[in-house]
Amino acid sequence: MKKIHLNDGTPIYCLKETEAIVLDEHIKGYLNLGINIKDGDTIIDIGANIGVLGVRLSKKFKNIKIHCFEPIPEIYNSLKQNAQLSLNKQFKTYKMGVSNNTKQLDFTYYPNSPALSTSNPEIWENDQENFISAVEGSIYNVPKQFLWARLIPKFIVPLIAKYLQSNKKKITSKVISLSDFIQNQEIKIINLLKIDCEGEEINVLRGIERKHWPLIKAVVMEVNDIENNIEISKKILSSNGFTHIKLEKEKGFEKTKLTNIYATK
Repeated sequence: MKKIHLNDGTPIYCLKETEAIVLDEHIKGYLNLGINIKDGDTIIDIGANIGVLGVRLSKKFKNIKIHCFEPIPEIYNSLKQNAQLSLNKQFKTYKMGVSNNTKQLDFTYYPNSPALSTSNPEIWENDQENFISAVEGSIYNVPKQFLWARLIPKFIVPLIAKYLQSNKKKITSKVISLSDFIQNQEIKIINLLKIDCEGEEINVLRGIERKHWPLIKAVVMEVNDIENNIEISKKILSSNGFTHIKLEKEKGFEKTKLTNIYATK
């Protein structure tokens, strides 16, 4: 774990400096697309990673409640440190994941690229073309301080992709359903539900009981469109009151199966 500064000087703990800065740009993209957050709101962040969203919102608002889930211990340690660094006492962290029910779930942790860690490694391992496209998109659309990366020849990208997937580790972690969490914590409203959990997103949606959907006002989620996951997500969201659903591919990821979904009522 190291302490770095984001582009505007905001301090943050992370495992990989480049990932932290790229995650920050990723979060800015979320916040710039019609998701209205205000002081006093409650945010659920599933797949929080090191907690960039929580750090940004804690800096912007004096009174905001943030619940962050991260099942990988190494990543969670940075998340916990960032929650403390934010000085927001309502920035809560949980060393667990979220799925369709409460259980133990196996995760694959990639030390060379922690943000890739997933309970579904096959989404990358069985579709190397999609993974290489994602790596290429990341390299050639890096923030300005890493512009040198754009000089990397394209024939090197598959080797970088192989390196990022090397030295992987298996980790078992507890996961719960979002409805269990809502009931246990007596959550009254979720102004924004953010889901970025590398392949488990459909199970997160399926773990929300119908009685709890009215509490959720907006959803932003990243979907890897395997097995028709985008259409499944849209169907679940629209059937639970979300009338405005927008799809967007981030710059550099047009050739991948990764798509962001923004849903409001």
